Amino acid sequence: MKGKTGTVKKKHDFKWWRNMIVKAAIYFVLICVGFVYLEPIFEIIAKTFMSAEDIIDPSVTWVPKNFSLNNLKVASQVMKLGTTLRNTILWSAGLALAQTMVSALTGYALSRYEFKFKNFWLVMIILAFIIPTPVTMIPRLMMFVSVQEAASVQLIGTAIPQVTMAILGQGIFSTILILIFYTAFNMIPRVLDEAASIDGASSMKIFWFIVVRMSATTILVVFLFSFVWNWNETYITGTLLRNNIELLPTKLNMFNNEFSSMASAQGGAFRLNKAYKMAATLISISPLLLLYVFVQKQFIQGIENTGITGE
Repeated sequence: MKGKTGTVKKKHDFKWWRNMIVKAAIYFVLICVGFVYLEPIFEIIAKTFMSAEDIIDPSVTWVPKNFSLNNLKVASQVMKLGTTLRNTILWSAGLALAQTMVSALTGYALSRYEFKFKNFWLVMIILAFIIPTPVTMIPRLMMFVSVQEAASVQLIGTAIPQVTMAILGQGIFSTILILIFYTAFNMIPRVLDEAASIDGASSMKIFWFIVVRMSATTILVVFLFSFVWNWNETYITGTLLRNNIELLPTKLNMFNNEFSSMASAQGGAFRLNKAYKMAATLISISPLLLLYVFVQKQFIQGIENTGITGE
């Protein structure tokens, strides 16, 4: 009996040590991967609050010796924070709202209706995502220029092209948003639609009162994706909008030139250094970080529900 007890105890100890080693290895990998993603953010935050002396001091790496808010103040002035922040929020939210509505309707149509060439259009939607943006941007630009010349209406340099693209399902990564809705709506039992139809509900009532209300978290996820993508987009915005609306990412791209202009206007009182650039970067990404902090629970729940909910 003693021999058997000792054997069982050794097996238990072996399993315990094996589980501990596996967990330690998993946590080590997660910490290494997490550091790769978080290290740039830590560096941005550290450099933002360093003085000019700390930047050139080789002994200062992460913790500033002379804590300073001057970098944030100067970066805010260069980027015209009050105006650009308001413009960027309204611009991103407006395009995200349009993309969310159109993607939901498109995903609902693909999920609930059978029509000719349905698979063909699904393939076309996927191809629209696979083809690189610069390739599709050229014909789109030419199309808007042609309409502008034919109608004698200013399009390039205004919000009309991008708003039109968002409404027509050609916004930034609209393919992904449509497929998210398509997958989520497929997981909603069709018997609910049939029961509502028997009660006399129209297709739009079924969509609004059943499908939309059961997909609130999915709608939030799609809106947040679209909001962030439109916030960070600079290529399409720069091509069609031409910097006629001052946005934070655009100002960040032009930070060196804007800083030089401001320094010249003030008689060269400032010299561009890494701390100012880091402060400008932190200002640009802070609204998105704050947004995620407040909605992370709903965001994660929406992603989980997209893959779990079903009949």
